[in-house]
Amino acid sequence: MAATAPEQAGTSAEVQPRQPIWLRCEKKPFEHRSALTPTTAKTLIDNNFEVFVERDPQRIFDDEEFEAVGCKLVPNNEWPSAPVEVPIIGLKELPESTDPLPHTHIQFAHCYKQQGGWNDVLRRFAQGKGTLYDLEFLEDPESKRRVAAFGFHAGFAGAAAGALALAAQQKEGGKGTLKGLKPYKNEDAMVSQVSEALESVEGGKKNVKALVIGALGRCGSGAVDLFRKAGLAEENIVKWDMAETAKGGPFQEILDVDIFVNCIYLSKPIPKFITSDFIAQAGDARRLAVVVDVSCDTTNPHNPIPIYDINTTFPEPTVEVDTKGVGRRCTVVSIDHLPTLLPREASEQFSADLLPTLLKLPARASEPVWTNAEKLFKQKLEEARVEDEKLGIKA
Repeated sequence: MAATAPEQAGTSAEVQPRQPIWLRCEKKPFEHRSALTPTTAKTLIDNNFEVFVERDPQRIFDDEEFEAVGCKLVPNNEWPSAPVEVPIIGLKELPESTDPLPHTHIQFAHCYKQQGGWNDVLRRFAQGKGTLYDLEFLEDPESKRRVAAFGFHAGFAGAAAGALALAAQQKEGGKGTLKGLKPYKNEDAMVSQVSEALESVEGGKKNVKALVIGALGRCGSGAVDLFRKAGLAEENIVKWDMAETAKGGPFQEILDVDIFVNCIYLSKPIPKFITSDFIAQAGDARRLAVVVDVSCDTTNPHNPIPIYDINTTFPEPTVEVDTKGVGRRCTVVSIDHLPTLLPREASEQFSADLLPTLLKLPARASEPVWTNAEKLFKQKLEEARVEDEKLGIKA
């Protein structure tokens, strides 16, 4: 059953339409996070919003938690039938389809940096005359920083996955493989399991060495925090940022650690950090065993870690690197929604950071954070049109 048109609040003398917003379900497997939480939804309702929430058994928050604060529950995956004037908010990209998109969508679309299928996604908006406000590009007009990001929890969870992969690979005579990552109840539970697992590696956790590139950012600081809490020696947590990578790769220093965590934000072509040939040439002298690409620019043509070509998953968290049969095994963790390993904490933090921007949604025609995002969308829409024209595709 589709939702009715948004209600109005106030008396007849002061009729003020409520701002509707529709929280859709997530269709990506194992995605438990939510763009809105019961806490932020209540704040929106208290500020003259009407919040529709799709029922979703996968979401970390129970449907009843939203209903208790005044949200209107609607059927799972009902958003295509929502009134076209109701903005749709979610996190991960929509399932692949050729259906036109007439609504306004607020989400991570992963189509602005020419990732695989980028023009297919934007073509759907062009055909439906809808609008995309990509969460990755909602920026504070003064600081130019993203208004909300999962970076810290992505780095924290990525470092945890890398540590668990290292421990698993040393089992079964060096043939072990990390299997079946599942969300944790809280951060303490994650740290406890990682710390215990690292005690089993050769030399114990104090002997494990990790390198984090992008260590000064949100994501990198999360990775560093996990390694500290899990018990790595401070001198074995190597922290790099732009100053250290300015000389250009590939970097020998990456080969000299057990775990390499990439946390950079890729905005332009840069020299490769590491390549398969570089790994193979190191032979038995290579220490590197696990690469965690939190940035996950898997299909980006400028990916600085071109040693893998698929996104891994929670059931199968790692993919083998072709080492040409030389030296120890090396695997990559390339899960593109790592924060869902801590779904409640990550959602609460992200949604709270996004809330001030959402409160400006009724004035999105004039608020710079929204107008800038729409301007970028139109720019990318034109780039996709030009690309389609080159390919002979008609919108």
